[in-house]
Amino acid sequence: MKKALITGITGQDGSYLSEFLLKKGYEVYGLVRRTSNDPFARFDYPNIKIHKIDGNLRDLETVRRAMEKVVPDEVYNLAAQSHVATSFTCPEETEDINYYGLGRVVNEAIRVNPKVKIYQASTSEMFGSSKPPQNEKTPFKPVSPYAEAKRRAHEDFVVNMRKKGYFICSGILFNHESPRRGAQFVTRKITISLAKLKLGLQDQLELGNLGAKRDWGFAGDYVEAMWKILQQKKADDYVIATGESHTVRDFVNEAALNLGIKIKWSGKGVNEIGKDQNGNTIVKIDPKFYRPAEVDFLCGDAKKARKELEWKPKVSFAQLVKMMVENDLNHYKVISQNQLFEQNQRAK
Repeated sequence: MKKALITGITGQDGSYLSEFLLKKGYEVYGLVRRTSNDPFARFDYPNIKIHKIDGNLRDLETVRRAMEKVVPDEVYNLAAQSHVATSFTCPEETEDINYYGLGRVVNEAIRVNPKVKIYQASTSEMFGSSKPPQNEKTPFKPVSPYAEAKRRAHEDFVVNMRKKGYFICSGILFNHESPRRGAQFVTRKITISLAKLKLGLQDQLELGNLGAKRDWGFAGDYVEAMWKILQQKKADDYVIATGESHTVRDFVNEAALNLGIKIKWSGKGVNEIGKDQNGNTIVKIDPKFYRPAEVDFLCGDAKKARKELEWKPKVSFAQLVKMMVENDLNHYKVISQNQLFEQNQRAK
């Protein structure tokens, strides 16, 4: 039985990947950073059979102990400070986790097993200002501390270590979402807010750059690509993407339509607003949500992955948005019903 160690296992990708690997018959270990919240909120836990190891990519000793305990056949480094906006306010933390953290993982993994296969979660944000479509040969032009740390990690600990003969790969994943996506990311912010608007629990949704274009896919599809990358005979890097781009405005429109809301837009820039069919302003722009430096247009060219990995996305943009909206609507319906019940009980 193969042993896989996943860092960042409690995140969106880690939860889907662990489920995928368990179905493949792997013994799955997860490096888990302690938080005050339930780290396994995304899982059917404790029913899911994951071996939990306490650790943190900023703490070399915990990474070392994890590798010595598991001696993994495969390592999936998914842990990161993954919020681009936060990287501008916390650049040193971002660099320590996203750059030096990968170095700790790689060095300790190959120390205990020189034949280990390592997957690094790289990002389309590394392309930055490069023109789309972006593929494996597109130059990296990062415009955020997050993207710069990921670029350096890719070049120093993936490309250079691979040249030394180690099996280290990266998936350069474009934006991938799901109902398990963190609530602080714009896609979940949209689906949560519009679901609450539909239920009368919120009045408006405030966003930043509506014109930013992203290539959005389903995280559940993308973890299959991660696994396929490590099953190749030769270590390499792969762009994983749908090849379609949509604006943030498109995402809002699609989510709203799933809730029976049709938005009419007017104004430009920070003065743009979106009104529903009843004339209520439900979307506004707040400049505080603009990034100091924006990546305007990302669209991935995943021809290499389609050919060599025989991988392609299964979930369409419309299907992705629908599943996210339905998840959040059902969640807040329960909350709304509980609140109504409590009010009725107090009124008696």
